[in-house]
Amino acid sequence: MTDILIVDDERDIRELVSDILEDEGYTTRLAGNSDECMAAINAEPPALLILDIWLKDSNMDGIDILKTVKRDNPDVPVVIISGHGNIEIAVAAIKQGAYDFIEKPFNIDQLLVVIRRAMETSRLRRENLSLRRRETGAARMIGASPAFRALVGQLDKVTKSNGRVMLSGPAGSGKEIAARYVHAQSNRASGPFVTVNCASIEPERMEEVLFGREGSDRGVEKGLLEEAHGGVIYFDEVADMPIGTQSKILRVLVDQQFQRVGGTDKVRVDLRVISSTNRDLQAAIAAGAFRQELYHRLNVVPVSVPSLSDRREDIPLLAEHFIAHFNETQGLPLRPLSDEAVALMQTMEWPGNVRQLKNLIERVLILGDGAGPIEAPELPGDSPAGDAEGRVVLSGALASLPLREAREAFEREYLLTQINRFGGNISRTASFVGMERSALHRKLKSLGVVTTAKAGARVAHLDDGEDDDL
Repeated sequence: MTDILIVDDERDIRELVSDILEDEGYTTRLAGNSDECMAAINAEPPALLILDIWLKDSNMDGIDILKTVKRDNPDVPVVIISGHGNIEIAVAAIKQGAYDFIEKPFNIDQLLVVIRRAMETSRLRRENLSLRRRETGAARMIGASPAFRALVGQLDKVTKSNGRVMLSGPAGSGKEIAARYVHAQSNRASGPFVTVNCASIEPERMEEVLFGREGSDRGVEKGLLEEAHGGVIYFDEVADMPIGTQSKILRVLVDQQFQRVGGTDKVRVDLRVISSTNRDLQAAIAAGAFRQELYHRLNVVPVSVPSLSDRREDIPLLAEHFIAHFNETQGLPLRPLSDEAVALMQTMEWPGNVRQLKNLIERVLILGDGAGPIEAPELPGDSPAGDAEGRVVLSGALASLPLREAREAFEREYLLTQINRFGGNISRTASFVGMERSALHRKLKSLGVVTTAKAGARVAHLDDGEDDDL
C-alpha cells in the first residue's frame, strides 16, 4: 500500500507535498477540511495520513480527526504537521497515537524519512501481528543508574511468583520492556507473551478481541486471552479499557474462565496478568472511569518505572545500545558519541522518554553524514548557547536582571542541571564543574539547592523547606 492522504487547509501546501510524494512513487489523495478527510477515509482507509493540526472552516480540528482515526483505523499511521507547533501540541498528538510531529516550514528530507519509517512500521505491524503477540524473547534492560538498579531489583523480586504486577510510569519510559523482562525471567518464559493495547482497540470490539467469538462464518475465533494461555497477558495502558469490559475482566481474574462472544461454553485459561498505566488510576476511580475492584486485583505488586529524566546517567548507555541496534538491523553507521553530544543529551528535556531517545538516534543516523562521531549540533537541542563569534547568547529573562541576580540564576540552573545529569552524585558533579566538594556544598546551600531521594536516585531541586540533605 502506497496510498497517502494529505489533509491541509492550505492548497499550496497539500499540493506541494503531493507533488513531492508522487515523485517518490507514492499515490496521494488530498483533503482541505475535516469533512473531505473523513469522507476519504471512510471510502478507503489510506496507508498513511499526513494531517495538519489547524484546519480552517472545519467541524473537527486535527486532534479530533487523529482521535477518530486511531479509534476506527488504529493501524493507519498519522504524521502531524503544523505551523503553530509547540511542545504541548506535539506531546498531545503523540499521546493520542500520532506516529510523529513535524513543524512547518518542514525539511523535505526529514518529511520523507518520517514517511518511509511510518509506512515501513505499518507494513511490519500488519504482517507480523501474530508473531509479535507471541514473542517470548528476553527484553534487554539497559542501564546502570541508581534508579535503574532499583527498578531491576523490584522486577527480580516478582519474576518467580505468579503475582499480578502493575507498572506505572510516563509514556515511552519502557513499561513493556519491563513486563517482557518479568516474563522472560519467570517460569512462564516458554509460554506466550500477549499484549493488549487498550488504547488502540475500538471499545465496541474490545470484548470480541479479548474473548474471541463463536457462531460466525469462520467458526470459533480465539481471543487474546486464549492466545495467552500458559503465559502472560499484558494490558498496556489499562486505564483506557472500556468500563463495561472491566467488570468482565474482573470476573476472568477471579474465575480464570470466560465465555466467547456468541458462545455458551466456558473457556478455562491459565494466565499471569501484568498491567501498565501512565495515568493516576485513583483519580480515574474517583471519576467513575475505572473500577476500584479491578484496580485492587491488578495492583497486587505496584512497580514504578522511572522517566528518562530520573535516570539521565543511563542516556549514554541507551544511546550506544540504539546505535548498535540500528547498525545491526538497518545497516546504519556505527557512530560513536562525542562528549559534547553526551552532555547535551543528558541535559535535554525528554517528554517522550526512552522511546523519544530511540527515535532521535535513528533520525541522526539516517540524516547524518559519514561515520565520524555524533556531534552536539546534530541534536535538536534548545537554542545554541553561542553565536558564530563565540559570544554567549542570553535569554530575555536573564538579560533583564542585575548582574548579581543573573549570576545567581545562572549558577542555580547550571548546578541543578549538572547534579541531575550525574544522578545526584555530588563528587562527580564537583569534579566536572571544577570545584572542591566542600566549596560546592557551600555554593549549593547559598543558592538554596538540595537533593532528595526519588525512584532510587537523588534528584536536585530548590529547597522547599523540607528536611533535605546533600
